[in-house]
This record gives sequence, structure tokens and C-alpha cells, in this order.
Amino acid sequence: MIANILSWLADPAHWSGDDGIPHRLWEHLWYSALALGIAAVIAIPIGLAIGHTGRGRFFVVNLAGAARAIPSLGLLYLMVLWLFPQLSGDSAFLVPSEIVLVVLAIPPMMSGAYAGVDEVDPAARDAAKGMGMTGLEVLRKVEVPCALPLVFSGVRSGALQVVATTTIAAVAGLGGLGRFLIDGQKVRDFPQMASGAVLVALLALAVDLVLALAQRYAVSPGLSGRMTRGGNTPNDVEIDTRTRTVDTGRLTQKPAEQ
Repeated sequence: MIANILSWLADPAHWSGDDGIPHRLWEHLWYSALALGIAAVIAIPIGLAIGHTGRGRFFVVNLAGAARAIPSLGLLYLMVLWLFPQLSGDSAFLVPSEIVLVVLAIPPMMSGAYAGVDEVDPAARDAAKGMGMTGLEVLRKVEVPCALPLVFSGVRSGALQVVATTTIAAVAGLGGLGRFLIDGQKVRDFPQMASGAVLVALLALAVDLVLALAQRYAVSPGLSGRMTRGGNTPNDVEIDTRTRTVDTGRLTQKPAEQ
């Protein structure tokens, strides 16, 4: 099977045209990025607000749990049956698919934002308030920077789920890498189906790698642990005992005698 997958992927005929891998890959990325962008605009501000105020924790916890039980394919059929008569053109296929993907991406993003703010050291929050910062300034200047690692964790989790689930867009009549799975199943072309699955997995890993790099440079080095090799770690300095004197309990250094 591995040889058949490699042979299918290496076939030049599968790398050109509207049915080729580059075009399907671009469609898959476009559907995924659109859903992630919409979900981020909705979920992250709500998660930050819940973490800052402490109100709505019950909602976040239960939403995250309920999201695991959502049947994505069943929700897609429901959205298509509901929206298809009311829409026209490509939007009749795109909107139902995007709604399903956004619904799947919101819980991990919201949970990450909420948990990130909720776990900020209370001492840092109190110190900011003691300096006279308003609630919004505490959120923007203290809590959000400290919460970035968990915010990114939620975004990466949502991205993996969306990229993997975007294959259902082909069921609704759209393109994307899911077309290789659907079209291959129709003609029982198993190398095509397996190759489509491999491409989706590789794309998910690539997207997660890009987000990991973005997290590395967006998060403060003090929070990401990148300052452990140097930075704030003091260096030991050897002082020649012949050139130092003790003055009122403090060590000072004087020039060596000629």
C-alpha cells in the first residue's frame, strides 16, 4: 500500500489542473483559515472576558465537554438542509461547511483563552492594580501577555481539529483534500483515498509547526523558557584576592599595584 501511495503522489498528472494536489491543497487551506479566523474573532475575546471577570466558567467548561460529542457530519447535513434553500451559488455549499468548522473550533480556542487568563499569578494582577491600572489595562498589559502560551495552545488545538475535519467540505460539494477521499471511494481507488488522508495529516502537522513557530516568537522569552540559557542568569566573576579590599562590609575592587 505504501508503494501505491508513493506512486499515486509521484504521478505528475495529479499535480496539475483544478483536480490536482496544489489546487485542492489551496482550497483546503482557504476553508480552514476562514473558519479559524471567524472562530478566533468569536472565541478568544469571550474566553479572555470570562477569565478576567470569572463569570461564565460553567458555560466554558460545559461547552468544551459538549463539543466532543458533536457529530460533525450530522451537523453538516442539518446545516445543508436548513440553509441550502435560503442561499444560492457557492455560498449554499460554503456557509454550511464553515458553520460546522467554526462550531468545532470555538470550544478549544475559548477554553485556552479562559484558562490562560484564569491561571495568571494573582500577585502580578494585584501588583498591576496597585500601580493604578484599570481593569482593561490589567487585562491588556498583564493578563493577555501572561496568557499567550495557553491561548496559542487553544488555537493550535482548534487548527488541528479544523484541518482534519475540513475533509467534510467535499461531502457538501466543495473542494479541498477531502475530494480525494470522496472521489476515491466512489471508484474504489484506495491509493487515492490513502494519499488524500496522508496529505491531510501532513498539512495538519505543517500548520501546527507554523503556529508553534509563531508562538515561540510571540510569547515573552521569560514565559516560554527561552531565557534559561542566559539572559537573567547571573555569571560568576572571579576577583583576584590581592586586588580587593573590604570597606564597611562591601566588597570593592581597586586597581592592581604596578
